[in-house]
Amino acid sequence: MLTRVDPELSKQVAGAMKPHAIIIGAGLGGLASAMRLGAKGYRVTVLDRLDSPGGRGSSITQNGHRFDLGPTIVTVPQVFRELWAACGRDFDADVDLRALDPFYEIRWPDGSHFTARQDDAAMKAEVARLSPGDLKGYEKFLADSERRYWVGFEDLGRRSMHKLWDLIKVLPTFAMLRADRSVAAHAAMRVKDERLRMALSFHPLFIGGDPFNVTSMYALVSHLEKAFGVHYAMGGVDAIARAMVRVIEDQGGIMRQNAEVDEILLKAGRARGVRLTGGEIVTADIVVSNADAGHTYDHLLRNHRKRRWTPARLKRSRWSMGLFVWYFGTKGTSEMWPDAGHHTILSGPRYEGLVRDIFRTGVLADDMSLYVHRPSVTDPGVAPEGGDTFYALSPVPHLGHANPVDWSEMEETYRQKVQSVLEEQLLPGLGDHLSASCVFTPDTFRDRYLSPYGTGFSIEPRILQSAWFRPHNVSEEAKGLYLVGAGTHPGAGLPGVISSAEVLDQLVPDPQTVMPS
Repeated sequence: MLTRVDPELSKQVAGAMKPHAIIIGAGLGGLASAMRLGAKGYRVTVLDRLDSPGGRGSSITQNGHRFDLGPTIVTVPQVFRELWAACGRDFDADVDLRALDPFYEIRWPDGSHFTARQDDAAMKAEVARLSPGDLKGYEKFLADSERRYWVGFEDLGRRSMHKLWDLIKVLPTFAMLRADRSVAAHAAMRVKDERLRMALSFHPLFIGGDPFNVTSMYALVSHLEKAFGVHYAMGGVDAIARAMVRVIEDQGGIMRQNAEVDEILLKAGRARGVRLTGGEIVTADIVVSNADAGHTYDHLLRNHRKRRWTPARLKRSRWSMGLFVWYFGTKGTSEMWPDAGHHTILSGPRYEGLVRDIFRTGVLADDMSLYVHRPSVTDPGVAPEGGDTFYALSPVPHLGHANPVDWSEMEETYRQKVQSVLEEQLLPGLGDHLSASCVFTPDTFRDRYLSPYGTGFSIEPRILQSAWFRPHNVSEEAKGLYLVGAGTHPGAGLPGVISSAEVLDQLVPDPQTVMPS
């Protein structure tokens, strides 16, 4: 007698027999990891403490204004296309990515400005307009940038650096490229105009680095912009995160929001699952943490002895800066402020001094520099008709300095100072048009993202905190535990966190070799 087999039941049984991978955190690095492990053949569960996916790349909506909470600039879009291709999907069919022209405008207090674009002739014209004598130096800087791109991004940034020998092999190249020199010092060697020096060296701030201390390898960003452009995803980075979730679910992966992991469980030195804050235990064959590396080692592994990433080691590490972000909406302004484009950088009266206060002295300075995001000029759907959606970001000290800022007292005072700068330099009459307002401080980053010291970008990417010196993608503290995201190799920024999942894919064993628990 023949018995009919239910194909759906067979599919469920086959899925249950696959090795199980738990991903802690639905940030972009965690989602990319889930996609790659799902494509590899793992049964994947993503656990995230927030109510929506994306981590720092998620969004909130207030009075009809949709605010990107974190990253807004998409560079090196091929890392996303390659990720989708690894899953048998087409990124451009799932996400509407728009190239921006210009990329951004930098404005200085003296009224001068610099407009960054992809067109080589336009960029040289901008340099010549500001400082004709620096044109040759600028061209040399671009050549320097490209050399660093091939070494720093395409080579080191897309493979694991967990073995000391991997570092030793590249030391001669680092010496040749003067990786010991800071990106600001390298820019100063090539151009004399202080404004150009800032324009060529500020980029590490976008990934939490002090331009006067991080390695000149980060000069590679200028080549990234020139070669691949600057893009915006319609619907914001949140739209990318939600597209990633669709891929994961199509693969059979499970997304669980409002599920906070309290501890990684080890058995005989191997990660075998997690315990949630409510007490639930979820078992796994491998565990991937997209939580901050500091939080992973200091809290999630708090009941296990560490060899390298001890509390003392984490405490003496140099951490990235904090962020003060004012998200605000306006009404009746879509035809106003025509010179305020999608991305504007308002440079304060000081560059090196302000950076020193933020990273070294921990002082909340009276002056500030602002990054202003106005996505509604590209994507009108982020605001009610006739209105605009903005955010203004000011780098500030993290909470780990000797006298941390009391943001419960300073939040509104500082917000008003940000508004004053905006009204004076970019958006006159702003206060008469406000229709939504929300502020994130380092306190928010600490509490919402469990980021040590409320930092915006985890461990600072200094030369002795990068590559082999950074928390490894394959954990040094427990077998079967892997790390992705900003706090591990290759580092922060969208290309970095997406590439961390690519590195993970190279390290995790094929599921056929893993015995399901």
